[in-house]
Amino acid sequence: MKADLDVVTGAFGYSGRYIAERLLAAGRPVRTLTGHPNRPDPFDGRVEVAPLELDHPDRLVEHLRGATTLYNTYWVRFPRGEVTFERAVERSRNLIAAAGDAGVRRIVHVSITNPSEDSPFPYFRGKARVERAIRESGLGHAIVRPTVIFGREDILLNNIAYLLRRLPVFGIPGSGSYRIRPVSVEDVADLCVRGGEGSVDEVVDAVGPETFTFEELVRLIARTVRSRALIVHVPKAVALTAATAIGRLVGDVLVTADELDGLMAELVTTEGPATGTRRLSEWLERNAGTVGTRYTSEVSRHYRSPDA
Repeated sequence: MKADLDVVTGAFGYSGRYIAERLLAAGRPVRTLTGHPNRPDPFDGRVEVAPLELDHPDRLVEHLRGATTLYNTYWVRFPRGEVTFERAVERSRNLIAAAGDAGVRRIVHVSITNPSEDSPFPYFRGKARVERAIRESGLGHAIVRPTVIFGREDILLNNIAYLLRRLPVFGIPGSGSYRIRPVSVEDVADLCVRGGEGSVDEVVDAVGPETFTFEELVRLIARTVRSRALIVHVPKAVALTAATAIGRLVGDVLVTADELDGLMAELVTTEGPATGTRRLSEWLERNAGTVGTRYTSEVSRHYRSPDA
């Protein structure tokens, strides 16, 4: 019998690529919905390609028809131009409704740790609103909530390493004592595929086995890349001013005020048990020669030629 079709948003991107790799390895046919149809195909034609037409629900239905499971990685890291968190929520609702109309039986959604509709941060509020839309859709679902994801195509940790390789001074905002539990993109993908295979509605935090304070994390990366930068503590406002200046130089948004506030409020950690097994410290050791050798631009990746 022919295996059921899976649809992955953004399979030519970051987390979606790892999800698609695992589905293909299990012998499942995969279709991606992408806003980057001209990106290099990492799957050599093994993944069917359709456009991610989030503003056209009727077209989304056709692109989702025949699928059993939808793996959704779509979101935006920060507002830019017409792309806002409010619009991202509406587009996500379009996708969820289209999945129901197309006969999709299960959604696996990549969210974030500690989402809340009462959050002061629009990123976390928006994520919570999308989760509610999934719960209210009546579709079977698994919601995977990662902390900070690390891997080959990572942006945050890669760019910390990039700056540590090049700057004489690296500023840690505030005390640096706020915690972070990085999780491997491979572990996130494993949890997503496991969620797709399940039959009960569930919410799973995707957290790695190691917990660092932010200062410990920065110093670990510095040792890994043999940085000579002087690591100092600076007020949050100074850190944001410096990040804005660097962002202008590289044509990117290094970090937003909300992202920094969320980090300092420990929203990218949980108190629960680890659900991932891969350790950031070991990954850094294996990739010491390449991590941070090039800057990774969020704007270039998602906005100059937008994708999920």
